[in-house]
Amino acid sequence: MERVVGTISRGLRCPIINEGDNIEQIVVDSVLKAAEVEGFEIQDRDIVSITESIVARAQGNYVTIDHIAKDIERKFGDDTVGVIFPILSRNRFANTLRGIAKGSKKVVIMLSYPSDEVGNHLISLDQLDEKGINPWTDVLTEEEFRHHFGYQKHTFTGVDYIEYYRSLVEEFGTECEIVFSQKPKTILKYTDTILACDVHTRFRTKRILEQNGAKKVLTLDDIMAEPIDGSGYNEEFGLLGSNVSTDDGLKLFPRGCQPVVDNIQQMLKEKTGKTVEVMVYGDGAFKDPVGHIWELADPVVSPAYTEGLVGQPNEVKLKYLADNNFSELRGEALNKAIANFIREREDADLTGAVESQGTTPRKLTDLIGSLSDLTSGSGDKGTPIVFIQNYFDNFTS
Repeated sequence: MERVVGTISRGLRCPIINEGDNIEQIVVDSVLKAAEVEGFEIQDRDIVSITESIVARAQGNYVTIDHIAKDIERKFGDDTVGVIFPILSRNRFANTLRGIAKGSKKVVIMLSYPSDEVGNHLISLDQLDEKGINPWTDVLTEEEFRHHFGYQKHTFTGVDYIEYYRSLVEEFGTECEIVFSQKPKTILKYTDTILACDVHTRFRTKRILEQNGAKKVLTLDDIMAEPIDGSGYNEEFGLLGSNVSTDDGLKLFPRGCQPVVDNIQQMLKEKTGKTVEVMVYGDGAFKDPVGHIWELADPVVSPAYTEGLVGQPNEVKLKYLADNNFSELRGEALNKAIANFIREREDADLTGAVESQGTTPRKLTDLIGSLSDLTSGSGDKGTPIVFIQNYFDNFTS
């Protein structure tokens, strides 16, 4: 019988994960149980996608603001610390900033405007136009920012992040100054000791600062890159990808994920005889049309994945074929012509081919991570494992 369903994404429920749990066995058991209860059959090239959160929880990869403060003290001493380009997020940056403040005598926060790098806006582009201010050339003090724009609250959170971040620093009696600029080297007017807190542009930021005479530049992946007094750590990403766990604690991005996905793949192979692809995912990549946030607060969408998920889609655009190559055909004749076209080119590299224009030029893991992130949600759905079927199928399947 002709298949009438393409990609299927299922959020799977599993037990609440705690430190020390066997995450690999729990994932395998959850997938097998779901298949049995829901009545679906596991096939080759199905995908098991696991949120980074439960991997890190099983690892016990946590730190406190005291651990962060100690690492900051070790690395910056009594220097004024320039905290530049942090994202505007209570979940992602509040406890990190508290740890930085607790380990410092003075902090100068430099915020990019009108938004942070992932799209959280302090103000709108229209407001910039109205005031005749150019964020690429104009540096604003906190007083000047307030004079032009007043007190702005985030569309969804209702938080004035300028006021909020100042309060987090001053909670520890640490002196705080806030400035606004898009240019990394602006911070050098205030201090030559800098912690670059941007996620995806951090290496450029560091390069520019070092080229312009900064004495010391670290990035968030340099902080908590090794354990402090028995804490968690991440040797590759440090504090990047962390989020709040308790009032004074953070869960870090998981470390050592490749053995986890490889073992799950092997265990499922032994149980089912099928080769299932496995990946760990964090934030997806999609823009909210109202709040304008891009997500992408994690350093990568997927820190680990099995070999079958390497690469990007190699697809043709069906509507282009229907409107151009086979515009004179209809019905079954059109279906057959398109199916034959796809089969003949399945193993060809379609990069740059006119028939592939408009297809999504992104890594498979980034696309699947976005699908997984939307499927599992970020709240109380209780489905940190996502099981995806038919993802690699096409019109001929």
